[in-house]
Amino acid sequence: MNTHCTSTAAVMAAAGALLVGGASAARSAPADKLIGINVVLNTHVTNAILADLGARGKVRDVIPALDAVTIQAAQSQLDVIRGLPYVQTANPDAERKGSPVDTVAASNFSNGLSTWDQDAIDVTDFGRGRTVPYDGSGVYVAVLDTGLLDSWRQYFPQERIATQYAKCFSGGGGDNGNVSEPTNCWQHDQHSHGTHVTSSVIGYSLGGTPINGAAPKATIIPVKVLKNAGFGWSSVIARGIMYVAELKAGRLSASPVVINMSLSGPSLDAIEKAAIDYAVAQGVIVVAAAGNEGDAGMGFPGAYAPVISAAASGWVGEWQPGADGNPFNWWFADNVADPTNPADFYITDFSSREKAGQDLDVAAPGSWVVGPFQLQSGKTSFFFLGGTSMASPHVAGIAALMMQKNPTLNAADVEAILEGSAVPLGPGCRTVAQPSGPAQQFCWGADATGSGLANAASALAATP
Repeated sequence: MNTHCTSTAAVMAAAGALLVGGASAARSAPADKLIGINVVLNTHVTNAILADLGARGKVRDVIPALDAVTIQAAQSQLDVIRGLPYVQTANPDAERKGSPVDTVAASNFSNGLSTWDQDAIDVTDFGRGRTVPYDGSGVYVAVLDTGLLDSWRQYFPQERIATQYAKCFSGGGGDNGNVSEPTNCWQHDQHSHGTHVTSSVIGYSLGGTPINGAAPKATIIPVKVLKNAGFGWSSVIARGIMYVAELKAGRLSASPVVINMSLSGPSLDAIEKAAIDYAVAQGVIVVAAAGNEGDAGMGFPGAYAPVISAAASGWVGEWQPGADGNPFNWWFADNVADPTNPADFYITDFSSREKAGQDLDVAAPGSWVVGPFQLQSGKTSFFFLGGTSMASPHVAGIAALMMQKNPTLNAADVEAILEGSAVPLGPGCRTVAQPSGPAQQFCWGADATGSGLANAASALAATP
């Protein structure tokens, strides 16, 4: 990254002036739709550049560390901005789709009940608890998502949530382009997505019964970048990524940091890409969902090569009667054989397939994953969810275990080890029982699995 000759304070002051007084092209063409535009420069941000951009729209945000600017302008200005000599790339802001309460008494869920998904990634084994010698201690996992529910203390131990680093970003392309930082909204989510995702990393309390997680003693940094409706904008997500990267470069420089993004959209955004590159350069491991678009291809940022992407797998034992003859308690009462036999697993039909120019890394449980999910505010409840959103935190949890073992690993190291230790899953079909009605057949090709099924025990064994 270049050394900047314009100070952050000066740039932001100039941007603030333009926000109030900048000329908008939309004033002369009221029918021309206003959009948020994310711009990455090929030079430093200067007051002269901000003034020139301000003549074409309203400057809404400046990220000097990325040589990046977001502006609100008429849609017709996009090609004009792309053609400016100081602009490297520009694109419309991309959409991305993810009261007093009691405190959980347990300090961690290392000895908790093991569910099928944790058994499937081989961090636990039915009846034996955890089977790997690592639990994520000392590792921070930033969950960039919808934040946590008001009732999060009823699901998670307080010491597992880094409230001092929790953050909320709002705004983006759909809200006049500006990115704001509302106070404390990270723990007032109404969507539940971020809470469910977090539960796969550190486990959760199921009515007082501790449920194991992939890395139950990792510390979660909740970073709200999605709205309560479960969607958001890449300009906001970039701000969240930068926030975590700057924590890693500063206060958390001595600690391993992993980012999980259970979110995706159809195109790679310029500022989001720059923020990921910046975070990876600081030593952050970035994991993201592959997307839920099936044959339409992967979503971004998961498809971007430096990001470790997760496809969604399932288990052929779903909704099958176990030794007790009960077909409804399979998710915690039945044993998933150690994941060495690919015939025990399948790829879901919604999991995005890899297309040209996209990078799919591994698959992880993303079908019928149980976790906290509320339909009524303040009333605890738990639901099965399916999606690559559920697969991604399993992979992030494995990455946390690897970073606990060897904090010197970089993103390329972690990706290579995960891919090299994955259980190969070739093209095929499986017939899988459903909670009601006939069994369903799932088929997939070589473009659906990446390097295969993520396996924590094998990944840790391969970690130097």
